[in-house]
Amino acid sequence: MEAGRSRRVPQPAGGPRGAGAARPLIVTEDVELLDDLLRLCAAAGAEAEVHPTLPQVKGGWEAAPLVLVGDDAAARCRGATRRPGVMLVGRDQDDPAVWQRAVEIGAECVLRLPDAEGWLADRLADAAEGAAEHAVTVGVIGGRGGAGASTLACALAITAARTGRRTMLVDADPLGGGLDVLLGGEQAEGRRWPDFAASKGRVAGTALEESLPHLHDLSILSWDRGDAVTVGPDAMRSVLAAARRRGGVVVVDLPRRVDEAVAEALAQLDVGLLVVPGELRAVAAAERVSSMARMVLGDLRVVVRGPCAAGLDAGWITQALDLPLVGELPPEPGLSELLEAGGPPGSRARGPLAQFCGAFWEQALAPGSGARP
Repeated sequence: MEAGRSRRVPQPAGGPRGAGAARPLIVTEDVELLDDLLRLCAAAGAEAEVHPTLPQVKGGWEAAPLVLVGDDAAARCRGATRRPGVMLVGRDQDDPAVWQRAVEIGAECVLRLPDAEGWLADRLADAAEGAAEHAVTVGVIGGRGGAGASTLACALAITAARTGRRTMLVDADPLGGGLDVLLGGEQAEGRRWPDFAASKGRVAGTALEESLPHLHDLSILSWDRGDAVTVGPDAMRSVLAAARRRGGVVVVDLPRRVDEAVAEALAQLDVGLLVVPGELRAVAAAERVSSMARMVLGDLRVVVRGPCAAGLDAGWITQALDLPLVGELPPEPGLSELLEAGGPPGSRARGPLAQFCGAFWEQALAPGSGARP
C-alpha cells in the first residue's frame, strides 16, 4: 500500500447494511493483518476506511464508529485525540509491551487474532448497522388456551406500525396456527422460522428485516405450513437479538409452555402481558403460567379480557395473581367477521382493541417509561 493512500473494502452484493453510517477505520501497514481485518469487515457487511497512519483528513479519526489500530501502527498514532472505540489489534500473544502501546493511543482494549475474531466481528456488524436504540420489546402470553393473546399481539403490532414506527411481529408459538394467517398473509413471500432454525451466533438485523414478509406496514416472522414445530434456544436468541437491534417496536406472541427457546425469548422482553379472561378457571390457569414466566421475566403485567364473570373484576384478578394491571380489554363487536374477511386485529382505528393498544403504546413508549430498555 502506498503511504498516505486510503483504501475501502469492496462491499458484498446489495451494498452496506448500515446505509449512511460512518465507516470503521483501520490503521495498519501489516498486509496479513489488514487482510484478516478486511475479511472480518466483509463478513460483517462493514465498509472500512484504511490508512497506513493517522488520517490527515479532519474528523477521520474522531468520526469513525470504530478504530482498529494494528500493532505496527501504534507508534504512528501517538498523540491522536482520545476517544472511545479505539482497539489495538495484533497477533503476538506474548508481547508484554502491548499494554503500554495501548495506553499511549488511548485504546480501550487489546485484541489478539484469531482468538478475538468472533467478538470483533460482532462489533464491526454493530458499526455496519449503525448505532440505534434497541427496540421496545413486548411479549404477549395467554393465561389459558383461547385467551386472545395472538389477537392482542397482532393488534399491538398493527397499532404501532400505524404510527410509523418500525415494527416487527414475532410468532414464537409453533402450535398457534401462524400469525401470518391471522394477518391474512399466509401466501406472502418471505422467510419463516424453519429458515432460521439452525441459526447460531449473530444474525444481521437489516438482513433479517429485509428477508421477512411485510404485511400491513410491519415485518412478521411466523411459521410455514410444514412439519417443523421447534426452534432451538440459540436460534431464538440470535433472531430476537437481531430484531431488537433494529430499533422501533418488537412484539412477540408466546406459547403458554416455557421451554429453553421460550425462556430465551422471555429473557429479551422489556415487558410481558399476560392475557386473562375474566373467569375463575382462567385465573387459576394464569397463575401457573405466571409462575413459570416470572422465573425468567422480571416485568409481567396483566391484561384482563372482559367481560368479567359475576363476582369478579380486574382488581380482584390482579390481586389474586399478584401482578400489576395494564388495563381491561373490552370486547370488540364484529371481530370475528373482520377476521373472516381478512382484516387484521386492531385495523379498526376507532375500535376498542385499537384504542386499548394505542393507550398502551402511549404509556410504554413515553420517556422514562418502565417498559423501555
